[in-house]
Amino acid sequence: MRKQRSAEVFRITGARRGLDEDVRGRQRRYVVSMLVRTAAVILAVALWNVERPVAIGCMVLGMLLPYVAVVIANGGRENAGSLPSAHLPPPARPMIAAAPAGGGAESGTGSANFEQPAPPHPRS
Repeated sequence: MRKQRSAEVFRITGARRGLDEDVRGRQRRYVVSMLVRTAAVILAVALWNVERPVAIGCMVLGMLLPYVAVVIANGGRENAGSLPSAHLPPPARPMIAAAPAGGGAESGTGSANFEQPAPPHPRS
């Protein structure tokens, strides 16, 4: 019998990612941001005499992106997700069924009187 592999992978612990994996992810985000910045600067130079407003926009993007890339790369490790609750609710107790009328284990002694609980008093 072959096991079917699903595309979904479930984490069974609340542990963080490894430090190497975290650093690799930060480096990847920083490199992608710097590639976008490089493309923006090249577009600004290429479009300066053709489409000046677009070139100015690319230049502004090229100046702001390093700051944003550093802030994102140094954002810190992700927080561990909340662990599932280890508390198990108590098992449900079955209800006692009502005795059939006119017979049963207790016969002829009379009916039991159960008092109803008093309604809560209004707070003043």
